Amino acid sequence: MVPSVLIVDDEKHTREGLQQALDEHYDVSVAASADEAFNLMEAQEHDVIVTDLRMPGKSGLKVIDKALALPNKPVVIMMTAYGSIETAVEAMKRGAFDFLTKPVNLEKLEILIQRALKTKTLEVEVQQLHERLDDRFSSEGIVGHSEPLREVMERVKLVAPSRATILIDGETGSGKELVAQAIHQASPRARAPFVAVHCAALPPTLLESELFGHERGAFTGATERRIGRFEAADTGTLFLDEISEISLATQVKLLRFLETKAIERIGSMKLIPLDVRLVAATNKNLEQMVKEGTFREDLFFRLNVVRIAVPPLRARPEDVPLLLDHFLKVFSEENHVPPLTIEPGAMRRLQAYAWPGNIRELRNFVENAVVLRRGGKLTEFDLEPRFRGEATPVGTGSAAPIPTAPPANPLSVEENEKRLLREALVKSRGNRTKAAEFMGISRRTLHRKLAQWPELDVIDR
Repeated sequence: MVPSVLIVDDEKHTREGLQQALDEHYDVSVAASADEAFNLMEAQEHDVIVTDLRMPGKSGLKVIDKALALPNKPVVIMMTAYGSIETAVEAMKRGAFDFLTKPVNLEKLEILIQRALKTKTLEVEVQQLHERLDDRFSSEGIVGHSEPLREVMERVKLVAPSRATILIDGETGSGKELVAQAIHQASPRARAPFVAVHCAALPPTLLESELFGHERGAFTGATERRIGRFEAADTGTLFLDEISEISLATQVKLLRFLETKAIERIGSMKLIPLDVRLVAATNKNLEQMVKEGTFREDLFFRLNVVRIAVPPLRARPEDVPLLLDHFLKVFSEENHVPPLTIEPGAMRRLQAYAWPGNIRELRNFVENAVVLRRGGKLTEFDLEPRFRGEATPVGTGSAAPIPTAPPANPLSVEENEKRLLREALVKSRGNRTKAAEFMGISRRTLHRKLAQWPELDVIDR
């Protein structure tokens, strides 16, 4: 599609000369006044507007205001014979892309138009990317409708607009980073960076540099200055996954940032103030680590301003069919294969399975099934022994299966949940708080389940 350019100038020979010069490569319209330009802007969209500053009636500054108020904003280039620093500053403040003085240098104008079109294209791409991120990581984009998940997402909506530090805990593969992304996308920082650091993936010496950056010569191999993840996340969100894995020395630096909102690069004593919202995640019991002396108590309290517990998949079995359907669509489209249908018997087995690897395990299972079967139906007899509660044959090299429902009489969703709750109450010796933690649910949800199944509320404390 040929880019469209609107020339606005009260001097006839100027606008017609520019039209002739640009007509070969662009769809060019002309207007002799701001009012005429307004009519053309309302009648059709333009990619670039080149406008004179001083014209009878409304000035070119009004053209800028009108253009940038349109739904599909064009890029505006200002031109005038009365060039001055003040005029250029005012035009740029109004939103002009650039500034030209008369007589117009055609070569420079064409270069500016090309740059303007590239800028417009990038802006559209960035907007589309943000929209896709909003769709993917918004609370509506997280798959599931179970009560434990609804409680998590309600908490996300409450805390997202705040500046509070957030601690997310949950088992490996339960979706902690997805929740962190949802918090970021629902916050005023959604258009700023979301920077994720997986603390366990880096040794302590590298992690400190990765987080805080370093100056040239700070240590052997530091041949140039490096900006750390904190600085990269300025005005946005920094997500620290597996926060339990950071060393005590790095914990001190992290605590200092939370207290001062500033960092020092390694090898420097200069404080760099930053506006970063910190979200941390862990799959370990930080309170126990504090007791053991492996995690600082003062840092724990700084991180634990707002806490969100992500439930394991076994605590929300009603979400399993939705997740299976979601990933079946994703991987079928990705691999360009017909959709795979899961038969009711197989669905019951999969719903009753404990999913020790949580959503990550389920996702990998679906991808494997889609790629290997390439359409058709998946029955319960096609499932691996672990899904049917059977022992894995000797010599297969597979890990021992986690027992699930008996193969001859698979448990219903309700029976499976009831069994898990009974086990949690036995394990906690009737302590409801601990039982809720084992289940990955809130005390309120546990109380509601006990009201539903009063026979479980008789386990000795």
